[in-house]
Amino acid sequence: MALSVASGNGSIKRFIIIATLGALLAGCAVRQDAVQTVFVPASPKARLDQALADTPGQMQRNRLAGLSIAVFDDYGNVQTRSFGVKRADGDQSITPTTAFSTASISKPVTALLCLLLDAEGRIDIDAPIAPSLSRWQLPHSEFSGTAEVTWRQLMTHTAGTSQHGFADYYEGDDLPTLVDSLEGRLPRYHRPIEFKFAPGTGWQYSGGGYVILQMALEDELGVPLHEVARQRIFAPLGMSHTTMIQPGEPGFPADVASVHDDAGTLIRTGLPITPQVSASGMWSTPTDLATFAIAIQRGLRGDTVGPVTPEIARTMTDIISLEYVGGMGTPFFRGFGLGNTEWFRHDGSNTGVNSDLFASMDGGYGLVLMGNGDDDNTGPVFADLRREIIGAMGWRDRHPIADAPIDDALRTAVAGDYHGLLYDLGLDYRIEQRGNRLVIASEFFTQFLGTDASPMHYLGDGTFRIEDYPNLLTFEVTSQGNVIAVTVSRPGIKAPAFRRSIEELR
Repeated sequence: MALSVASGNGSIKRFIIIATLGALLAGCAVRQDAVQTVFVPASPKARLDQALADTPGQMQRNRLAGLSIAVFDDYGNVQTRSFGVKRADGDQSITPTTAFSTASISKPVTALLCLLLDAEGRIDIDAPIAPSLSRWQLPHSEFSGTAEVTWRQLMTHTAGTSQHGFADYYEGDDLPTLVDSLEGRLPRYHRPIEFKFAPGTGWQYSGGGYVILQMALEDELGVPLHEVARQRIFAPLGMSHTTMIQPGEPGFPADVASVHDDAGTLIRTGLPITPQVSASGMWSTPTDLATFAIAIQRGLRGDTVGPVTPEIARTMTDIISLEYVGGMGTPFFRGFGLGNTEWFRHDGSNTGVNSDLFASMDGGYGLVLMGNGDDDNTGPVFADLRREIIGAMGWRDRHPIADAPIDDALRTAVAGDYHGLLYDLGLDYRIEQRGNRLVIASEFFTQFLGTDASPMHYLGDGTFRIEDYPNLLTFEVTSQGNVIAVTVSRPGIKAPAFRRSIEELR
């Protein structure tokens, strides 16, 4: 018996060569034509190790001080890996229990708290939030419906409220209150939270909206948000290394990663303070965030895990519209299809730290990435990690796409340049022929997968599926071979398809 190891398509397979003996008769030799090859997949640990083989080099090239990773599958089986140091000026290694600032991944926790109160009848997420506000009142606006803005609209960034995010503070700074934050008494953001459009008529990412949610939750319950989150979510789910307590406050953990600028230099004390905890003040580990995601995944298959019921899991992931960032949930983003998978996803980016959570809608797999560096440090590292982990774990192959025959006229018609084709975020796209396949190229794929394009699969009737995008694209083509419109749709969801003319895409 001979044993060798080879790699291919981003994963490792063991090739075990077994010599099959013929009849054991005296004087007979082994038949050489009876040799068989049996393919046995490598262990998940070996596959992940292969995916992460270049990670230390990538970190060094991009001046990323520390990195922590969790990869999970089959509704559990969490594997963790950690690299680098907590502080660039020290030698303490990152470990799986080292907490990072999660930035905006705080928002799904805040949304879950709202849904728990809704399930208990304490609030109605489709009712106006104003009656729950006592320390501060909604601002007057010329737009209709602002006085009746609902909890759900704030949770889904469709309320029309301003303020994308907030600056961090450090020990020794004068810390703003929530009222200060909402009324614009901040060094960098001196304008109060205001309405930019009538609630329900558009979409704009709004950390300010989540601060309104925090104010209403605390006013409604009479308890600080960090304590409510501990009691209602972190403790029941066993998220023992997660907190919304801020640096300098009693109970803040000692095992934490400090933040660094794009040169890899420590930012001030290294421990940012975020008074707006609902929007971006949580600290956690990849393992705890994986636990949070798995609870939602199990809810989607019908289980109740701690506070997460099937109904709550569905509400958190249901798509409210395909027109916003490829698919917007409550509060997860549902517009990502990397690795031929439908994900619910949320990232977090504060100055000097980044985090990313991807969890599959079925199959119970996903990944969490956390790095204590700025965007330029973590961006290239995260892109390579997503690509390598998805490939090594074999997730792309779990949902094969069958191609229909496509004629050359249709290939020629759809090829060309588009603006905002997949996401209406100002990005350019180009459909082109590479070898025997159409691909769509964009900076989007470079940013998120470290590759410039994604393969397209023809499904028939002018409809295409892209391997790294979850929606279907249906091209309307004239008899003269000109595209006049593209319809974006996704089977199996309630949110309707929407059509965009070619003039909107060129």
